[in-house]
Amino acid sequence: METKNDYFNQKSDRLIFRKLTKNDIVSWAEFFINNDRLHFLGMDLSRSKEILAEEWIMTQFDRYVDKGLGHLAVEIKESKTFIGLCGVIPRVIEGENEYEIAYSIKPTFWKKGFGTEMAKQMKSYGKEHIDTQRFISIIHIDNVDSINVAKKNGMEVLYRTEYLGMTVDVYGIEK
Repeated sequence: METKNDYFNQKSDRLIFRKLTKNDIVSWAEFFINNDRLHFLGMDLSRSKEILAEEWIMTQFDRYVDKGLGHLAVEIKESKTFIGLCGVIPRVIEGENEYEIAYSIKPTFWKKGFGTEMAKQMKSYGKEHIDTQRFISIIHIDNVDSINVAKKNGMEVLYRTEYLGMTVDVYGIEK
């Protein structure tokens, strides 16, 4: 797989995508407050929001080095407000190497079209720069909002499976 450094410096109509830093951990902990969708993530929610945020972001640093990909910080262009994470994530699912278009948004910024904008940007980048036959999104079967984003991104259900102890549908789109 060949990725280019511009992965870490993308823009869409309303958003800026950049590398995460350790300074983002405190802000990302807000994702775990008043979020009734955390059960869709397959995480150990008995742990503190600070630990969950730190581990999530620190994992991306390893992905950056190992794969040249990972979640990026997402900011609103006009205000530079940090609203969430998105990226192309290398995954192994059902024994296959895949590239997942993934995103998570702080609850304050839900229902504003940011998820769709993030997903479309990652698909656009991936189609241009990543050598793969398709892109996927792994979505809990009850996560209606993420299902809608996947459909708006041109994806269809490929199959149902278990992932991180949850029943999920794997959505996909051919490159």
